Amino acid sequence: MSTQKHAFQAEVAQLLHLVTHSLYSNKEIFLRELISNASDACDKLRFEALNNNALYEDAPNLEVRVSFDKDAKTLTIQDNGIGMSQQEAIDHLGTIAKSGTKDFMGKLSGDQKQDAQLIGQFGVGFYSGFIVADKITVESRRAGLPAEQGVRWTSGGSGDFEVETITRPARGTSVILHLRDDAEEYLNAWKLKQVIAKYSDHISLPILMEKEEWKDGELINPGDENGGRQPGGMVKTGEWETVNKASALWTRPKKDITDEQYQEFYKAISHDHEAPLTWAHNRVEGNTEYTQLLYIPAKAPFDLWNRDKKAGIKLYVKRVFIMDDAEALMPSYLRFVKGVIDSSDLPLNVSRELLQESRDVKAIREGNTRRVLGLLEELAKADAPAAAPETAADVTDVTDKNAPATLAEDKYATFWREFGAVLKEGLGEDLTHRERIAKLLRYASTTTDSVSVSLADYKARMKEGQKAIYYITADSLAAARNSPQIEVFRKKGLEVLLMSDRVDEWALSYLQEFDGTPLQSVAKGAVDLGDLQDEAEKKAAEEAAESVKPLLEQLKQALKDEVEDVRVTTRLVDSPACLVVKDAGMSLQLARMLKQAGQKLPDTKPVLEINAEHPLVKKLDGHPRFDDLAHVLYDQALLAEGGLPEDPAAYVRRVNALLV
Repeated sequence: MSTQKHAFQAEVAQLLHLVTHSLYSNKEIFLRELISNASDACDKLRFEALNNNALYEDAPNLEVRVSFDKDAKTLTIQDNGIGMSQQEAIDHLGTIAKSGTKDFMGKLSGDQKQDAQLIGQFGVGFYSGFIVADKITVESRRAGLPAEQGVRWTSGGSGDFEVETITRPARGTSVILHLRDDAEEYLNAWKLKQVIAKYSDHISLPILMEKEEWKDGELINPGDENGGRQPGGMVKTGEWETVNKASALWTRPKKDITDEQYQEFYKAISHDHEAPLTWAHNRVEGNTEYTQLLYIPAKAPFDLWNRDKKAGIKLYVKRVFIMDDAEALMPSYLRFVKGVIDSSDLPLNVSRELLQESRDVKAIREGNTRRVLGLLEELAKADAPAAAPETAADVTDVTDKNAPATLAEDKYATFWREFGAVLKEGLGEDLTHRERIAKLLRYASTTTDSVSVSLADYKARMKEGQKAIYYITADSLAAARNSPQIEVFRKKGLEVLLMSDRVDEWALSYLQEFDGTPLQSVAKGAVDLGDLQDEAEKKAAEEAAESVKPLLEQLKQALKDEVEDVRVTTRLVDSPACLVVKDAGMSLQLARMLKQAGQKLPDTKPVLEINAEHPLVKKLDGHPRFDDLAHVLYDQALLAEGGLPEDPAAYVRRVNALLV
């Protein structure tokens, strides 16, 4: 049996140092990770065996065994799951999530807590063994391969690892940890059982440990019971016992599940080190029957905006694991949701293609969507009691109404800060639930600094005679709040919603109105305040436009390459000019975003609106450097709404020339 030496992927050594030090304060996590890996290996065997029952060989009962050897200072986690071939051992244990390694390393901040939260998001749970071990040996054989094709993988956690072929009669994997001196507490059955009960009690297959019993020490003087004995101790009996409940948590009655157990289960399936924001555990009955246990995390993952990332929903059919990235069960705009779906209706041999087309799956997806939105409505109601939730008629909640004891104040504000921008995608993707999503939206406005204003809040305090919900999009809240385009609205005391998420412009193109009231961008079209503008103001605006007609024509000629039209504004109070687009046009902010993304855009120009009463505009008439001043006026309007001049150097030259 020849031994091959391989070098770790370059970043692995750095990762191992990070794992050892960042997670050291909570080092017992390693056992949870390794047991979870063992359970996953068994789930994968179940799935593959659906089409090839021979993979079970002569051991159909799946299990995980935890054992230790005090003399050798080793701790072993063994499973009889799918196992690994030699090449799989090299691929899976010598790299970190393959293509994701560099991205992982790029996310490290030096903050131990934050770095620790990343463990597991790239499939690095195995490496947590080095928290307690200075050497790890992995022995494995893939189900279906002959005994002579087993593999032994060994590493001290430095720059390389060794792989050799071994004979292994049993399929599955054994992870043998050679413990450091400061980790000898894990050579104790009581300690191991405590950690397993804390983190892995929910694992649906049995976790076995060898029974121990007390044995008195030998007599100091043989035959003399009164002479005392040597110290006694716990000894192994050779009999194995199950140390976890071995019951899938989502199948257990609510009364038997504590909040702590719900939270630990979430941490196990999500590899998140923080407790979830809230959760929902429901049994859905009707034409399609299934159980759902869905969690909303408290923190957004760094890859939240990767729409191609795997979903966080695990699918089981009658407690048989099917897949762990069941994207067909949850819409993309709810991709932050983690959890488990266990159906009794789906066929066990379902393929991914069939799953996506299944009527039952569509029903489950719809039920999941409704439940998550209902959960968010409950959170929103806790933050603002006026917002009443809607609940699905066909859902029977098997948890206490107060079970997600997380429905405290400010929970929805936390959710919105982390996931609000993703939820907005639902406006364009989910026509069925668009109205419910619209009620969950939150924005900043000209009346508040916090991002807490709902569309319902806005509508409730609209002025009498106001006929639209006004909003503005910008690159930042500061840019939106200080935009010249909202000056007249401030003057009139009209609230304007401030939107700065990149998705806002796209999302609102699918939401033309809310509860019968149209949404109107203040940066599009001419401002028509209707009854909020008295006749005297309208007449004054018309007279101003008539008086500067020659000036407008001069500006059109001077700026013919930059603007489509020049007109007198009704929206400016203190600023000399601003840029707007037509009612159906693309905002300048969205155009910039698409251009930055490499998108080809139609050749459209904005409209320049001028404030005829502003001293700078009045100065234009008859100015010897009219063209320079006109271009400065245009460039300043562009800067005010977040853009940049096409030729910054020319802008500087013009300003300098006007200053001397």
